[in-house]
Amino acid sequence: MQPSSRLSSRRRFLRTIAAAGAGGLVACKLSGDPLDDFEGQERLASRVKAPTASITPGLHPLGIGAGRDALLHVPASYQASEPLPLVVLLHGAGGTALNWFGSYGARGDANRFLMLAPESRSATWDVVSGTFSWDVQFIDVALAWTFQHCAVDAGKIALAGFSDGASYALSLGVANGDLFDRVIAYSPGFFRGSSVHGQPEMWVSHGTNDGVLPINSTSREIVPYFRGKGYAVEFTEFDGGHEVPATISDAAMGWLGTAWGT
Repeated sequence: MQPSSRLSSRRRFLRTIAAAGAGGLVACKLSGDPLDDFEGQERLASRVKAPTASITPGLHPLGIGAGRDALLHVPASYQASEPLPLVVLLHGAGGTALNWFGSYGARGDANRFLMLAPESRSATWDVVSGTFSWDVQFIDVALAWTFQHCAVDAGKIALAGFSDGASYALSLGVANGDLFDRVIAYSPGFFRGSSVHGQPEMWVSHGTNDGVLPINSTSREIVPYFRGKGYAVEFTEFDGGHEVPATISDAAMGWLGTAWGT
């Protein structure tokens, strides 16, 4: 995938910062302890179980959302008798699930990862407006559908996202670290404080010439914050803008493969 984000993503981000003040957003400046900021609707209930339905390899719409849905890519080598790792992919502002499947289907096949891409209920993820709500519920339903149809390795589930999706992956991942053991954030803009469950390892990338979410006021603030809290964080800066170059995607998937022994 070579995703791009509209400048409106940056404007939405700045409006959110202005409206929320120090209310749990880690971005330009750190204030207080966002990890302890609030308890919202950020918890996911779905958990891995033995599948009760079958599925074939390929790209499948889940059919669980009117207008905006979710896509699941099942690798070509999938067999119901062998649980596979799962990567949940969150698009950027204004994006769709299809944004991921220019190349992430092939990466799923190569690494033998299941790839689930849910779509936000509106133009971007709910927490950008200040709270967790309908998007958490939809992701929960998408996960439940996936667990019903696929054999998933419960110890190998990652949450990844780009731009607003990366901010959401960090925020939701910290609150659900007992489900996600890894979090990948491509060019995040902020982190919204939430309850803490588990401690997922993190992989963050950001372009040094990002004009949408400048690195100095985002990842260079976010990464030290999490490291200071004891999280293991791999941080990759690259010469580029608000994007995910193929080399960055390859490195992130390689990081997962090494951690998971795939």
